[in-house]
Amino acid sequence: MDVIDNGNGGRRCGFGTPGCRWARRGLGGRGTGGGEMTRAGRMLAQGDLKLIALALIADQPRHGYDIIKVIEEKTAGWYAPSPGVVYPTLTYLEEMGHVIAQPEGAKKLYVITDDGRDQLAGNRALADAVFERLAAFGEMMRQQNSNGGAAEGGDLPPLLRAALDNLREVAIRQIVKDADNEAELVAILARAAGELRKV
Repeated sequence: MDVIDNGNGGRRCGFGTPGCRWARRGLGGRGTGGGEMTRAGRMLAQGDLKLIALALIADQPRHGYDIIKVIEEKTAGWYAPSPGVVYPTLTYLEEMGHVIAQPEGAKKLYVITDDGRDQLAGNRALADAVFERLAAFGEMMRQQNSNGGAAEGGDLPPLLRAALDNLREVAIRQIVKDADNEAELVAILARAAGELRKV
């Protein structure tokens, strides 16, 4: 598992860029494209998927599908890496000698090797940070869903409700893309609220 400097003094595992898919269920159950899987932004930074796949396999032997489901559960069902990215990632880890694949019927069960444990040990802090980011996103989405439906009520005009849903989705997408933007996003939303009070 090569480690490279990301240019900001931080360290990222240089595995390549994972793809992702998003489950757009609509916030508060009212968004457009309910259940549709669409591509949007990157939930995981370069190399993160390979690192957390290795960490999950270290916890217990897993199938590729298990890895997808664990990540999906951590994000409250709002994000899951696609099988087209997870299985090549597992193949890469196998080729690097970090995991071995044991045939189990039509599936493969991936088990970590000693080399894999050594690589994970050297990057444990980063793996933990990625898991924390996924969990924080899942918690944010759970709170957003529980707060959104109750606060808005059912008496809003459809166009206004759609505009609010769009604003919420864009804000969430931006904070997921870069958590350091939080202060700027809050300022933008506060300005928008101020403008609305003038109406």
